[in-house]
Amino acid sequence: MTFTLAPTRRRAAAAALTAALLVPLTACGNNDDTKKDTAGSTPSGSTPSGSASAAPRANLTVLAAASLTNVFKTAGAAYEKANPGTRITFSFAGSQELVAQVSQGSPADVLVTADTKSMDKVKADTGTPAIIAKNRLVIATGEGNPFKVDELKDLADTKLKVVLAAPEVPAGKYSKQVLDAQKVTVKPVSQEPNVRAVLSKVELGEADAGLVYKTDAASAADKVDAVEIPDAQNAIAKYPAATLKDSKNAEAAAAFVAWLSSPEGQKILQDAGFQKP
Repeated sequence: MTFTLAPTRRRAAAAALTAALLVPLTACGNNDDTKKDTAGSTPSGSTPSGSASAAPRANLTVLAAASLTNVFKTAGAAYEKANPGTRITFSFAGSQELVAQVSQGSPADVLVTADTKSMDKVKADTGTPAIIAKNRLVIATGEGNPFKVDELKDLADTKLKVVLAAPEVPAGKYSKQVLDAQKVTVKPVSQEPNVRAVLSKVELGEADAGLVYKTDAASAADKVDAVEIPDAQNAIAKYPAATLKDSKNAEAAAAFVAWLSSPEGQKILQDAGFQKP
């Protein structure tokens, strides 16, 4: 679920729109920057173990990168089950949109982005971030890989309809990084606002191939094929999570961020294909 906020909107309008677009977890049920980036390892006001049983009751709003949509629905359901007095509402979007929401004063408790650079842009508004997971890129193709795409250089074929994430979003930055490193020139038929939109284009047959995160391709394994990119040619995406300083539920927010790094939280993330932080 992705929501776009115009950067010129007034603070109050941004806050109102965000509130209107938030997606309650309970409505979802139990369904489901580069290698040199750095971030703090422990969130402010929490411990790495993140004891879920001690979490205070609260209604939390979590702004999360679009590539976390499926796994955070699962994680949120597990957290709510372990903490009956807590309810989590997720708002999923491209990291650049989430940063804009925070900058414009949209009410929320936790921010999770798909790169450390996005988080750094709002460091004055957050506690110390913790890296909760890592990811990597793959080439998503139509089911059965009908165009026999085997490696990055194949994406330069002008006969292929290739779609990429926009360069201002983390997935787009990672895509540019790996393509530039291999001197591969791609003329995408479209540039999407987040990585889930790239995946959707391939799923629907509107594109022949696209660069997405490995976890996204895995979530649509019945509709797309994933072509692995060698480690030496790939980029590592890091996911920092942090509490927001304006949170009205600071203790509960810190507990949830800590839980994401706990054994239970990590198992859910890794079962979905995310790498250890």
